[in-house]
Amino acid sequence: MLSDIRAIYRNDPAARGLEALLYPGLHAILSHRYLSHPLYRIKLRFPARLISQIVRFFTGIEIHPGACIGKGLFIDHGMGIVIGETAEIGENCTLFHHVTLGGTGKHIGKRHPTLGNHVVVGTAATLLGPIRVGNHVKIGAETFVIMHDIPDNCTVVGAPGHIVRKDGKKVNLKLKPSKIKISEDKE
Repeated sequence: MLSDIRAIYRNDPAARGLEALLYPGLHAILSHRYLSHPLYRIKLRFPARLISQIVRFFTGIEIHPGACIGKGLFIDHGMGIVIGETAEIGENCTLFHHVTLGGTGKHIGKRHPTLGNHVVVGTAATLLGPIRVGNHVKIGAETFVIMHDIPDNCTVVGAPGHIVRKDGKKVNLKLKPSKIKISEDKE
């Protein structure tokens, strides 16, 4: 819990005194960590989902109880955030409002993105499918990435997303397709 509170003070210069305790992102993260996710892990799926939906109603942040979240997540202006069931978020990541870590509807099993450590995802960015985002990655506002992995130490912008910085140097690179295959339709 302390790492999530520290993340607010580390990332938001407007946070002073006890104000961090009022952040809806903190409420959503703590509810996930200490209520819905533990219930989900012991297969009490309905109560877990009920809690996540109540939190969504009050905060505008939807975190599926199955998502795995590392310590120090900072959700800034969290309204409209969606984090899918099989999403994984590393340590000390930042998500701005209207970020979607979602699925494509064409996968079974692992369906949502995996973020490495120290990842920043800008406002209204959309990451879809079982993609891997490396460590120390910045994803620009309104960037759209579907079924393409992002290597470490990159800045990605655009729709479709492309790499504009890698290891501190300006580049213009296409993203590499994810190695996860789309499931075949079973009729």
